[in-house]
Amino acid sequence: MTTASSTPPEPRRRLWLRVGGWALASVVLAAVFMLYTQPEFMVRMADHVWACF
Repeated sequence: MTTASSTPPEPRRRLWLRVGGWALASVVLAAVFMLYTQPEFMVRMADHVWACF
């Protein structure tokens, strides 16, 4: 029975994964910020929140 050894990714790949993760998080946060600058979205979101009560 053979088992696959899990070796850590090479440092350069880890760096790119980390940079990619931060870039993706920044894009998502920017998209959310752009939604919150639209008054219609804010009213719709408030209506959804109040509908829960």
